[in-house]
Amino acid sequence: MLNRSGVNQGAAPVTYGQGERAPRGDYASAASDYTCDQNWSAYSAQEHELYRRLYERQASQLAGLACDEFIAAVSQLGEPAHIPHFDELSEKLYRATRWQVVAAPGLIPEEAFFALLAQRKFPVTGWLRKPDEFDYIVEPDVFHDLFGHVPLLFNPLFADYMQAYGVGGLKSSRLDACELLARLYWHTVEFGLIATPRGVRAYGAGILSSAGELRYSVSSSEPSRIAFDVQRIMRTRYKIDSYQATYFVIDSFEQLFEATAPDFTPIYRAVRELPEIEAGAVLPNERLIAADPAVG
Repeated sequence: MLNRSGVNQGAAPVTYGQGERAPRGDYASAASDYTCDQNWSAYSAQEHELYRRLYERQASQLAGLACDEFIAAVSQLGEPAHIPHFDELSEKLYRATRWQVVAAPGLIPEEAFFALLAQRKFPVTGWLRKPDEFDYIVEPDVFHDLFGHVPLLFNPLFADYMQAYGVGGLKSSRLDACELLARLYWHTVEFGLIATPRGVRAYGAGILSSAGELRYSVSSSEPSRIAFDVQRIMRTRYKIDSYQATYFVIDSFEQLFEATAPDFTPIYRAVRELPEIEAGAVLPNERLIAADPAVG
């Protein structure tokens, strides 16, 4: 349930992306800020083994597809023999960038999410996908959140960007602009690509935690790869239950931080006066970035 205060009312939140499945998770057990206990002892041996298989498959694909910053930090998650204890992981993360991970029942409303990010707390879904979802899952689970999101929080620049995003998000909720900011998050933090001297590489968590989309996003000729532009991103719709038809490519994390630092109020105003753009559409004179043929 989406509520402006972001206070848990015991129901899953509304999502903006287009999909056909409601979020799962035990929202009734979460606190008012949507955080909950990890309940690590409740994970079964089968779940730990599934996590290990997911981790090892994904880690084996990172070379040549993931950005260097992610590859350098992923080992901070520890050995993949079992799902990490969030409190132990938080100790390492706090020493590095003063961030922490906290457990959540799943997707949470914008204001609750923004508030946690503003406090340098990243909500990680407590439950793990089922074995028949090994290759693809629609919504975030503990593997997606840990493997996809947490490593880059060890990077000081990206960690600061995430906190700034949370602060900006709290302001966007007062300006009725949450959907526009959600698109920015989706097209950067979840499904962003970065240009490097060796070609495009993935830094978005949704890509990095997906076995199929990691290679597809970097090397396939099917999707559009468009140079990063905040207004363009805020106009662009997306789907949550398929590979992306459009990816946006940053030149550096510095560019991402600097482009999103200014007050978005005039940008929101300008975007509302322009038509939305469907996923996959390419506008005239847009700068497109080619797939990386070296990994095709």
